[in-house]
Amino acid sequence: MVASVAQVEFIESSQMHTSNYLRSSKAVGVLWGVFTFCFAIIDVVVFIQPQWIGDTVESKGTGYFGLWKHCSLVKSAVGQEIICKGQLEDFSTILNPAFRSATVFVGLSVVIIVLCLCAMLFFFFFSPSTVFHICGWLQFFSGAFLVVGVLAFPGGWSDPSVQEVCGPSARHFYPGQCGLRWAYILAMIGVADVLVLAALAFTLAVRHVKLLSLQPYPIIYKGEVNQGYANDGHRSRRSSTNTISGHSVAMFPHPNEVHDRMSEYGTPHRAGHRSMNKPPSAHSYRPEYSSSANQHRFHL
Repeated sequence: MVASVAQVEFIESSQMHTSNYLRSSKAVGVLWGVFTFCFAIIDVVVFIQPQWIGDTVESKGTGYFGLWKHCSLVKSAVGQEIICKGQLEDFSTILNPAFRSATVFVGLSVVIIVLCLCAMLFFFFFSPSTVFHICGWLQFFSGAFLVVGVLAFPGGWSDPSVQEVCGPSARHFYPGQCGLRWAYILAMIGVADVLVLAALAFTLAVRHVKLLSLQPYPIIYKGEVNQGYANDGHRSRRSSTNTISGHSVAMFPHPNEVHDRMSEYGTPHRAGHRSMNKPPSAHSYRPEYSSSANQHRFHL
């Protein structure tokens, strides 16, 4: 009986742990999807905005530069105005090869993360583990391409157009008199974000918990229970079971059993007069049922 109780407690604790983990994993999966969508927005913004580096108070000129677009202050007959140059459809309008390569790699990062968002629709058709694996690899490659774009962009800071704004001291990986703008910093944050999301996707994919199947176990009565009442409660539904020496034995009531029999332990008595293990005497029954009890004893 002790082994059966321990087995039941182990199954219940395992099921509770499994249920809590499944609820937590679903919540983490929802957060993972939300942050993936946020990273996609970040990736698109840093690809479009020309605010990777720009002028400061000490700068020689006024202007700012992005991946494929750069803007500078130009004097005209009507005054000064900011004119932006560079078109995504025409790579010849991009300043230098470093900016072109950065544009290509960041653009690939945007395409891949969009594919990752589309792959989330597979949750309705395939197992979550497979979808998390697919999205994890897509996020990893998106982050890798974004890293290459972030590292390739400073290689074009020695361009003459950049030196007109940032001064002659601007060179590879040194902006001179210019400073980093919010889009470049946001791209660096996006790199860390997407790599963490990829690691989380792989973690959710490999840590798949299988539900434990519950094995039927016998009903265990704790303490001393009146078998007459126990049989009356289960007679209409199923036969009661009892664990004896580790074996389950089905207990069925006798067809000629007297249903109105009074409990063997229902007769008032004082403590110490008889042991609880002593079989009930004939006086334990009500007088009006004594004949019925004798009749059943005679048939036995």
